[in-house]
Amino acid sequence: MKNLSPELLIIICSCIVVLSYIFSIISRYIRVPSVLLLLAAGIGARLFAENNNLQIVFPEHLTEILGSVGLIMIVLEAGLDLKLGRDKIKLIRNSFLAAVIIFFVSVAGIAVVLHYWLNEDIIKCIVYAIPLSVMSSSIVIPSLLHLSETKKEFLVYEASFSDIVGILVFNYFIGKEVLSGKAVGIFFTNIIIAIVLSLIFSIILFVIITKSSLNVRFFLIFALLLILYEGGKLFNLPSLIIIMMFGLLMNNWNLVKIKQLNRLFPRERVDETTLLLHSLTAESSFLIRTFFFILFGFSIDIKAAIQSEVAMIGSAIVLVLFLSRFLYLRFFLKESVYPEVMFIPRGLVTIVLFYKIPQSFHLKSFSDGILFFVILLSAVIMTFGMIFYKKKTEDLVEDE
Repeated sequence: MKNLSPELLIIICSCIVVLSYIFSIISRYIRVPSVLLLLAAGIGARLFAENNNLQIVFPEHLTEILGSVGLIMIVLEAGLDLKLGRDKIKLIRNSFLAAVIIFFVSVAGIAVVLHYWLNEDIIKCIVYAIPLSVMSSSIVIPSLLHLSETKKEFLVYEASFSDIVGILVFNYFIGKEVLSGKAVGIFFTNIIIAIVLSLIFSIILFVIITKSSLNVRFFLIFALLLILYEGGKLFNLPSLIIIMMFGLLMNNWNLVKIKQLNRLFPRERVDETTLLLHSLTAESSFLIRTFFFILFGFSIDIKAAIQSEVAMIGSAIVLVLFLSRFLYLRFFLKESVYPEVMFIPRGLVTIVLFYKIPQSFHLKSFSDGILFFVILLSAVIMTFGMIFYKKKTEDLVEDE
């Protein structure tokens, strides 16, 4: 990287963005998630560099930083996508229960696999199982183009809830105390504090957006959200709840019946701002997702991912993810399970949480190839689900 001129570096970055845009167009026709194409491009770039003896080294924390920013954008985008209302209560309940129950069943199953296969401490195995049990909204949400509206909404809600629940539980388990009443009390207290703070900060952000006379407002909002997210992590608060609540408030302002707030923030002004904010968030998350998955693909060591033991452990983990999802959707939700059962991708949140596992919780015998294998295989399974999915007649009528 040191030998590259600034001009050539700018050209390479621009070509990556153009390539990602082309992948997004192609994925609409071949139903392969654009994220999987980005990963393949990153892996291909690494193989090319190795075969040509090119020394390309990226800053150690670059992928982690991009992941954190991308996580904020994705959660905010999900909040701006979700509509609330009485007619959505059943959908929200079903998607929340699906996210929570499938997550905890997956954590238990994966922890058992790691504990008995690697002979490691069960608490450490749980810490590793948590990131692997989080459904990737960064892969799921951009891949829902060909589904019916009902299935889209269910998966958007479920993926968003899975992100938040996974991060909350992860932060709890890496604390100094886990199995104590005090730790549980602090955990739920922090959630309540985060919800209260989300309402306060949402009003402050509303004032900035709707009352500021400056044209440059939205990246100021993003900067403030970054401060809230990272500041919340310093105080062990579930910061993503604040960001999610802000997005939900923006997109569901019509449900607010307080006259003083409606006079202060007219609905027309809020709707106009929400539309623009949604557009900018989508553009920003696209850009960050592009570079994140290209860099992550470049970091994947294919030789480590195809070792026999890595493949066996990774396959066992993916089987746990698939079975826990199938059993819940089939016997508890009792609705159509296809293609929802195939949506088991692991991605941005999983990678970001793996970077944040403290040294004291590291599994000595865990190979990074297992993480790479699970991410690639789960994405391929979802791809096959999308390729062979055809809308039923009632889905086509619903879309019309």
